[in-house]
Amino acid sequence: MVHTSGSLVSVGALVGDQARASMLLQLMDGRAYTAMELARVAGVTPQTASTHLRRLVEGDLLVAVAQGRHRFHRLASHEVADMLEGILRVADRTPSCTAVASRSMPALRQARSCYRHLAGVHAVAITDRLLHAGHLIPREAHWQVSVEGAAFLRELGQPLAELLRLPVTVKPARYCRGCLDCTERRSHLAGLVGEAMLDSFVKNDWLRRVEGRRELRLTHLGREALWKRFNLTT
Repeated sequence: MVHTSGSLVSVGALVGDQARASMLLQLMDGRAYTAMELARVAGVTPQTASTHLRRLVEGDLLVAVAQGRHRFHRLASHEVADMLEGILRVADRTPSCTAVASRSMPALRQARSCYRHLAGVHAVAITDRLLHAGHLIPREAHWQVSVEGAAFLRELGQPLAELLRLPVTVKPARYCRGCLDCTERRSHLAGLVGEAMLDSFVKNDWLRRVEGRRELRLTHLGREALWKRFNLTT
Protein backbone atom coordinates (compact mmCIF):
# COMPACT_ATOMS: atom_id res chain seq x y z
CA MET A 1 0.00 0.00 0.00
CA VAL A 2 1.37 3.42 -0.99
CA HIS A 3 0.85 6.18 1.58
CA THR A 4 0.91 9.87 0.68
CA SER A 5 1.22 13.02 2.76
CA GLY A 6 -2.23 13.97 1.49
CA SER A 7 -3.87 10.97 3.11
CA LEU A 8 -2.16 11.76 6.43
CA VAL A 9 -3.30 15.37 6.26
CA SER A 10 -6.84 14.24 5.49
CA VAL A 11 -7.04 11.93 8.50
CA GLY A 12 -5.34 14.53 10.70
CA ALA A 13 -7.92 17.12 9.73
CA LEU A 14 -10.76 14.76 10.62
CA VAL A 15 -9.32 13.83 14.01
CA GLY A 16 -7.99 17.30 14.84
CA ASP A 17 -11.34 19.04 15.30
CA GLN A 18 -12.36 19.32 18.99
CA ALA A 19 -15.96 18.22 18.50
CA ARG A 20 -15.03 15.29 16.26
CA ALA A 21 -12.24 14.26 18.64
CA SER A 22 -14.73 14.19 21.54
CA MET A 23 -17.07 11.99 19.52
CA LEU A 24 -14.29 9.62 18.50
CA LEU A 25 -13.08 9.25 22.08
CA GLN A 26 -16.61 8.43 23.20
CA LEU A 27 -16.93 5.80 20.48
CA MET A 28 -13.78 4.09 21.71
CA ASP A 29 -15.93 2.22 24.22
CA GLY A 30 -16.85 -0.03 21.28
CA ARG A 31 -20.54 0.86 21.33
CA ALA A 32 -22.71 2.69 18.80
CA TYR A 33 -24.38 6.06 19.45
CA THR A 34 -26.94 8.30 17.78
CA ALA A 35 -26.13 11.80 16.54
CA MET A 36 -28.14 13.23 19.45
CA GLU A 37 -26.07 11.32 22.01
CA LEU A 38 -22.79 12.30 20.38
CA ALA A 39 -23.94 15.92 20.13
CA ARG A 40 -24.29 16.02 23.92
CA VAL A 41 -20.82 14.51 24.34
CA ALA A 42 -19.25 17.07 22.01
CA GLY A 43 -21.28 20.04 23.27
CA VAL A 44 -22.68 20.93 19.84
CA THR A 45 -26.13 21.05 18.29
CA PRO A 46 -27.58 17.90 16.69
CA GLN A 47 -27.34 19.57 13.28
CA THR A 48 -23.65 20.34 13.77
CA ALA A 49 -23.05 16.82 15.07
CA SER A 50 -24.67 15.35 11.97
CA THR A 51 -22.32 17.36 9.77
CA HIS A 52 -19.28 16.15 11.71
CA LEU A 53 -20.49 12.55 11.65
CA ARG A 54 -21.06 12.66 7.91
CA ARG A 55 -17.45 13.76 7.41
CA LEU A 56 -16.18 10.97 9.66
CA VAL A 57 -18.21 8.38 7.75
CA GLU A 58 -16.98 9.73 4.41
CA GLY A 59 -13.43 9.55 5.78
CA ASP A 60 -13.89 5.85 6.66
CA LEU A 61 -13.36 6.46 10.37
CA LEU A 62 -16.98 5.66 11.26
CA VAL A 63 -19.79 3.53 9.92
CA ALA A 64 -23.47 4.37 10.26
CA VAL A 65 -26.11 1.70 10.82
CA ALA A 66 -29.84 2.34 10.54
CA GLN A 67 -32.05 0.57 13.05
CA GLY A 68 -35.72 1.47 12.97
CA ARG A 69 -36.08 5.23 13.15
CA HIS A 70 -32.59 5.69 14.54
CA ARG A 71 -29.18 5.89 12.92
CA PHE A 72 -26.26 4.69 15.01
CA HIS A 73 -22.57 5.46 14.52
CA ARG A 74 -19.56 3.40 15.59
CA LEU A 75 -15.86 3.18 14.79
CA ALA A 76 -15.27 1.62 11.39
CA SER A 77 -12.71 -0.93 12.61
CA HIS A 78 -10.26 -1.89 15.33
CA GLU A 79 -7.55 -0.26 13.19
CA VAL A 80 -9.27 3.09 13.73
CA ALA A 81 -9.32 2.45 17.49
CA ASP A 82 -5.63 1.50 17.41
CA MET A 83 -4.85 4.71 15.54
CA LEU A 84 -6.67 6.82 18.13
CA GLU A 85 -4.91 5.06 21.01
CA GLY A 86 -1.59 5.64 19.24
CA ILE A 87 -2.29 9.35 18.84
CA LEU A 88 -3.14 9.61 22.53
CA ARG A 89 0.09 7.89 23.52
CA VAL A 90 2.21 10.06 21.23
CA ALA A 91 0.49 13.18 22.53
CA ASP A 92 1.13 11.92 26.10
CA ARG A 93 -2.48 12.32 27.03
CA THR A 94 -5.44 10.02 27.77
CA PRO A 95 -9.15 10.12 27.01
CA SER A 96 -9.59 11.62 30.48
CA CYS A 97 -8.13 14.88 29.22
CA THR A 98 -11.53 15.79 27.79
CA ALA A 99 -13.61 18.04 30.04
CA VAL A 100 -16.23 15.42 30.79
CA ALA A 101 -13.86 12.54 31.48
CA SER A 102 -11.28 14.45 33.52
CA ARG A 103 -13.45 14.28 36.63
CA SER A 104 -13.32 10.48 36.61
CA MET A 105 -9.59 9.97 35.91
CA PRO A 106 -8.98 7.61 38.88
CA ALA A 107 -11.88 5.37 37.85
CA LEU A 108 -10.83 5.45 34.19
CA ARG A 109 -7.32 4.43 35.13
CA GLN A 110 -8.60 1.43 37.12
CA ALA A 111 -10.85 -0.05 34.43
CA ARG A 112 -12.15 1.23 31.12
CA SER A 113 -12.96 -0.04 27.67
CA CYS A 114 -10.27 0.38 25.01
CA TYR A 115 -12.49 -0.02 21.95
CA ARG A 116 -13.95 -3.47 22.73
CA HIS A 117 -11.41 -4.82 25.22
CA LEU A 118 -10.45 -4.09 28.82
CA ALA A 119 -7.82 -1.48 29.68
CA GLY A 120 -6.42 0.07 32.83
CA VAL A 121 -4.79 -1.14 36.04
CA HIS A 122 -6.88 -4.30 36.32
CA ALA A 123 -6.37 -5.21 32.65
CA VAL A 124 -2.59 -4.91 32.91
CA ALA A 125 -2.50 -6.92 36.15
CA ILE A 126 -4.63 -9.71 34.63
CA THR A 127 -2.44 -9.76 31.53
CA ASP A 128 0.72 -9.97 33.65
CA ARG A 129 -0.71 -13.03 35.41
CA LEU A 130 -1.64 -14.70 32.11
CA LEU A 131 1.82 -14.08 30.66
CA HIS A 132 3.65 -15.21 33.79
CA ALA A 133 1.63 -18.44 33.92
CA GLY A 134 2.39 -19.19 30.27
CA HIS A 135 -1.27 -18.93 29.31
CA LEU A 136 -0.31 -16.27 26.77
CA ILE A 137 2.89 -16.54 24.73
CA PRO A 138 4.24 -13.35 23.08
CA ARG A 139 5.26 -13.71 19.44
CA GLU A 140 6.75 -11.12 17.10
CA ALA A 141 3.48 -9.53 15.96
CA HIS A 142 0.85 -11.34 18.02
CA TRP A 143 0.24 -13.38 21.15
CA GLN A 144 -0.51 -17.09 21.19
CA VAL A 145 -2.92 -18.76 23.62
CA SER A 146 -1.29 -21.92 24.99
CA VAL A 147 -3.20 -25.17 25.48
CA GLU A 148 -3.20 -24.60 29.23
CA GLY A 149 -4.18 -20.99 28.65
CA ALA A 150 -7.19 -21.95 26.55
CA ALA A 151 -8.36 -24.31 29.30
CA PHE A 152 -7.92 -21.58 31.94
CA LEU A 153 -9.64 -18.88 29.89
CA ARG A 154 -12.60 -21.12 29.03
CA GLU A 155 -13.35 -21.29 32.75
CA LEU A 156 -13.92 -17.53 32.80
CA GLY A 157 -17.31 -17.97 31.10
CA GLN A 158 -19.08 -17.08 27.89
CA PRO A 159 -18.50 -15.78 25.26
CA LEU A 160 -14.78 -16.39 25.88
CA ALA A 161 -15.30 -20.15 26.20
CA GLU A 162 -17.23 -20.24 22.93
CA LEU A 163 -14.53 -18.31 21.05
CA LEU A 164 -11.78 -20.64 22.25
CA ARG A 165 -13.69 -23.71 21.10
CA LEU A 166 -13.82 -22.45 17.52
CA PRO A 167 -11.01 -22.68 14.93
CA VAL A 168 -9.06 -19.47 14.33
CA THR A 169 -10.21 -17.93 11.06
CA VAL A 170 -8.64 -14.47 11.31
CA LYS A 171 -5.06 -13.19 11.24
CA PRO A 172 -3.11 -14.02 14.43
CA ALA A 173 -2.78 -10.36 15.42
CA ARG A 174 -6.54 -9.87 15.13
CA TYR A 175 -7.16 -12.96 17.23
CA CYS A 176 -4.83 -12.23 20.15
CA ARG A 177 -2.23 -9.52 20.73
CA GLY A 178 -0.94 -7.03 23.25
CA CYS A 179 -2.05 -3.40 23.26
CA LEU A 180 0.05 -0.76 25.03
CA ASP A 181 -2.08 0.72 27.79
CA CYS A 182 -2.10 4.51 27.44
CA THR A 183 -2.16 5.13 31.22
CA GLU A 184 -0.09 2.22 32.54
CA ARG A 185 2.45 2.19 29.67
CA ARG A 186 2.40 -1.62 29.69
CA SER A 187 0.50 -4.12 27.60
CA HIS A 188 -3.00 -5.41 28.17
CA LEU A 189 -4.79 -8.16 26.24
CA ALA A 190 -6.44 -7.18 22.95
CA GLY A 191 -7.80 -8.84 19.81
CA LEU A 192 -10.81 -11.15 19.71
CA VAL A 193 -9.63 -12.92 22.86
CA GLY A 194 -9.41 -9.62 24.73
CA GLU A 195 -12.83 -8.55 23.48
CA ALA A 196 -14.40 -11.86 24.50
CA MET A 197 -12.78 -11.60 27.93
CA LEU A 198 -14.35 -8.19 28.54
CA ASP A 199 -17.73 -9.44 27.33
CA SER A 200 -17.43 -12.43 29.67
CA PHE A 201 -16.54 -10.23 32.64
CA VAL A 202 -19.56 -8.01 31.97
CA LYS A 203 -21.86 -11.01 31.50
CA ASN A 204 -20.56 -12.48 34.79
CA ASP A 205 -21.33 -9.13 36.48
CA TRP A 206 -17.67 -8.80 37.43
CA LEU A 207 -17.60 -5.47 35.61
CA ARG A 208 -20.42 -3.03 34.91
CA ARG A 209 -20.53 -0.46 32.15
CA VAL A 210 -21.21 3.19 32.97
CA GLU A 211 -23.79 4.73 30.67
CA GLY A 212 -22.23 7.08 28.15
CA ARG A 213 -18.68 6.61 29.45
CA ARG A 214 -15.69 4.32 28.91
CA GLU A 215 -15.35 3.71 32.62
CA LEU A 216 -16.02 0.17 33.88
CA ARG A 217 -16.88 -0.50 37.51
CA LEU A 218 -15.54 -3.52 39.36
CA THR A 219 -18.28 -5.24 41.38
CA HIS A 220 -18.00 -7.24 44.61
CA LEU A 221 -18.25 -10.39 42.49
CA GLY A 222 -15.48 -9.02 40.32
CA ARG A 223 -13.19 -8.45 43.29
CA GLU A 224 -13.78 -12.02 44.42
CA ALA A 225 -13.10 -13.31 40.89
CA LEU A 226 -9.82 -11.37 40.61
CA TRP A 227 -8.64 -12.91 43.87
CA LYS A 228 -9.88 -16.43 43.13
CA ARG A 229 -8.87 -16.62 39.45
CA PHE A 230 -5.80 -14.38 39.30
CA ASN A 231 -4.66 -13.98 42.93
CA LEU A 232 -5.14 -10.22 42.61
CA THR A 233 -6.28 -7.91 45.40
CA THR A 234 -7.99 -4.56 44.80
